[in-house]
Amino acid sequence: MGSSEPRPFRIDKNARSLAVEGHAVPLGARAFDVLAFLEDHADRVVSKQELLEHVWAGLAVEEGNLSVQISTLRKLLGADAIATVPGVGYKLAHGGVGHTPVEGPSLPQKPSVAVLPFANLTGDGSTDYLVDGIVADLISVLSRVPGIFVIAASSSFKYKGEVVSLRDVGAELGVRYVLEGGIQLGGDRLRITTQLVEAQTSHTLWSERFVGTTQDVFALQDQIIERTAAALELNVMFAEAGRARHAPTGDIRAYDLCLQAAPRAMRVSTRADLDAVLDLLDRALALDPGYAYAKALKARAYMMATGARALTHAEGRAGLPPAYEVLDGQQTDPLVLAYAGHMVAYLGGDGDLGYRSIQQAKGINPNSVLVRVSSAWCGGYLGYYQAAIEDAEFAYRLNPLDPNIGHCRAAHGYALMGLGADGDAVEWLERAIADDPGFGTTLQALATAYELAGQHDKAVDAMALYLRQTPHYTLALYEATTPFVEQVLRQRVAAAMRAAGLPEG
Repeated sequence: MGSSEPRPFRIDKNARSLAVEGHAVPLGARAFDVLAFLEDHADRVVSKQELLEHVWAGLAVEEGNLSVQISTLRKLLGADAIATVPGVGYKLAHGGVGHTPVEGPSLPQKPSVAVLPFANLTGDGSTDYLVDGIVADLISVLSRVPGIFVIAASSSFKYKGEVVSLRDVGAELGVRYVLEGGIQLGGDRLRITTQLVEAQTSHTLWSERFVGTTQDVFALQDQIIERTAAALELNVMFAEAGRARHAPTGDIRAYDLCLQAAPRAMRVSTRADLDAVLDLLDRALALDPGYAYAKALKARAYMMATGARALTHAEGRAGLPPAYEVLDGQQTDPLVLAYAGHMVAYLGGDGDLGYRSIQQAKGINPNSVLVRVSSAWCGGYLGYYQAAIEDAEFAYRLNPLDPNIGHCRAAHGYALMGLGADGDAVEWLERAIADDPGFGTTLQALATAYELAGQHDKAVDAMALYLRQTPHYTLALYEATTPFVEQVLRQRVAAAMRAAGLPEG
């Protein structure tokens, strides 16, 4: 994102002076040292940890001190003069970054924010998953605060390690603010530093440090969210956010295992994938047998494995008991409600209960992409096709850069078939299969949509590929297992699959 243009400033290291466009500019000692170090290493990204160690020379300082100096330099040199590298540090930009305007979605009417990956300041790369997991959980909970629009983690995390202009990030995601920071971990001591920045100007609105132990991680997240909400919107009071969140588990080891399992449960393509996820979750439940999120993740993993056709529908129903267990309790975690609700609707034949649970989850957190995707699927199961499409479209806006949004596009395509818009369904399902070629449900739906749209040869080819991947599948099995209840759609799909070559069974 850089250019070969000369920088509009000059530093004299001997005189420790700075000139911007030929004019001398006063600069504090720390800010000068930061700028000089960045210029000495302008050919690479400089980590936050490296800057702290060099500029403060062994002094015990917080990352917030560095953020203050970066903010000062950006005010003097221009918002794009120092590029951010989310999750790592900074890079001095040649002539600035973001010089070509970036287009993206329009800004929402309410305050909007993207939480960028935090820097891992532990010095131990093996803890990256923990740092990323804490931040992803922070995003999930922040998105529940009324009056704030929050970009999903899988979009904001696409910038991890990239040299970016915050101005470009704001434009591409359609947000006014970004939240960035770093996490230090020593033993069980946890220190999180955050700063809220206006994307267009790179002006820091506030910067703060939060300190506790690993056992306090949920309380620290709550404090960060309270301060973020207050900074974004003075009338958004944390006490009114309706969160009143209780720690989901009292065992930080179980939480750690779920952080490792959660991203794997989003895409389970093989039995080996499923076994790896279940191993982590079973270990978490051995530590905390009542951990509702771990049970919901088990349900999710079985559901995704079945949708990918890595399991038969009968095998996938092994995920129903943990789903019903959590729905029998008084749940306030929207992901627990959504995962369990989706499972009972898809493989339990209980669409009404599943959809009610997901709508409850949507009421708690309307800004959750995963909740919206489950709502799109389960709305389609019950024939609420237009509502399903609206949920899918909202998910795309929340998560405009997600490379794994194919699951949502497939739900969108099925809903379009329900409305009789078969040509449009083909378009969405082709995009879905390009995102995840191994997801069997999408391939089955695409073969159907091709036939319904009059593209018989493509339908035959797609069905042949599906049957090579899923040789046991028949029309009889479809009739016995499909969660879609509206008879017109069921009959259209069955006739189309028969014409495309699916055997009767």
